[in-house]
Amino acid sequence: MSPPLLNDAFFNSLSSSVVGLDRAETLPPACYTDADFYAFETEALFNHEWLCVGREDWAKEPGDYFTTQIVGEPIVVTRTRAGELMAMSSVCQHRAMLVAEGRGNTRGFVCPYHHWVYGLDGALINAPAMERTCDFDKNKIRLPSFKVEVWLGFIFINFDEQAPPLAPRLTKVAEALAPYDLAKAEGLPPMTGSFAWNWKVMFENNNDGYHASKLHRGPLHDFVPSELATFPDAEPTDAGFLRFNGTTHADASFNFTQKAVLPLFPGLGEIDRNRMTFANVPPTLSLVLTNDLVIYLILRATGPESLEQDTGVLVAPGAMEQPGFEGRLDMIMGASGQIIAQDMHVDGLVQQGLRSRFATRGRYSWQEGAQGQFNHWLTPRYQQTWKRWRETAAKTGADHAVHL
Repeated sequence: MSPPLLNDAFFNSLSSSVVGLDRAETLPPACYTDADFYAFETEALFNHEWLCVGREDWAKEPGDYFTTQIVGEPIVVTRTRAGELMAMSSVCQHRAMLVAEGRGNTRGFVCPYHHWVYGLDGALINAPAMERTCDFDKNKIRLPSFKVEVWLGFIFINFDEQAPPLAPRLTKVAEALAPYDLAKAEGLPPMTGSFAWNWKVMFENNNDGYHASKLHRGPLHDFVPSELATFPDAEPTDAGFLRFNGTTHADASFNFTQKAVLPLFPGLGEIDRNRMTFANVPPTLSLVLTNDLVIYLILRATGPESLEQDTGVLVAPGAMEQPGFEGRLDMIMGASGQIIAQDMHVDGLVQQGLRSRFATRGRYSWQEGAQGQFNHWLTPRYQQTWKRWRETAAKTGADHAVHL
């Protein structure tokens, strides 16, 4: 029988991933495949970090709502009659039926199982045939709610009521993205897909400039060469980090013309127009910003080797009303689709390789600076959570396994 993975030696070994990039190692393969590690990671990251769940304009008007889920938790986000944006568990407090599916506009949420009725703020309004139940007080029952913060038009939630605010730890990222004015950008409904690999495999691929000139070599990507990647400094206390990638010409865009075909974001300066920007807010949001289109990826872990992802696009205000918008967007998405297909194929094979007995801890190129930043974000959270668990176990005399 193999020894337990989660032990002091394992977590101490993670320190080799947060030294200088020229000496750093990749994370152990088990961080991408092991069920016990995923359970640990749920506590270390997802239970306490800010998680992107969508865009504010998905719940723009009173009564608007949409549903989602992450790490097994069904969530409903809604706009109350008073205009407040709320995020709640969509689990009925009677028999655990989900009270909402999909998206739409409603006056309240009716559990389809037994018709308990909840308001847009989660308060229980009616519970039929409960008059004979002892000590039942509907005024004491409501859907559990979560902390909510809106950043650049993206909705984030946090399961941890004590979590510090998000925006103050995203100052550098927000400054870099200010020319795009993402809060006012307009978008189309996202596409949602399910994938058979660890969420970090997807997140790392989204961040990775090293592979761009190799995997995507050809006219659809050669104007964003790997050697023009730069990585602004980020601190482990920051909630996000950046990659800038210079382009071989101004206003480059992912289509066969290699030039922007949609209206440019109006706030862009000369520096912005000669690069693409990649912004990452782990563990759930990754952005690819070109001068005429922003692609956003909202990642939702569903297991140690699976995730769901919402993929959406944002354009400059008024762009969708321009003549020929749909055809021009198709030009970009057709080219992007070919690039994304290459990424998806690689992600699946990487996950397969990570399961192998021969998978090892590799070394980094300087063009993988974003991976180093990601490790600097991840590793302290892993190590601090393990330390806290071990201290609790020492005080109570309990084995760490009780937490899994």
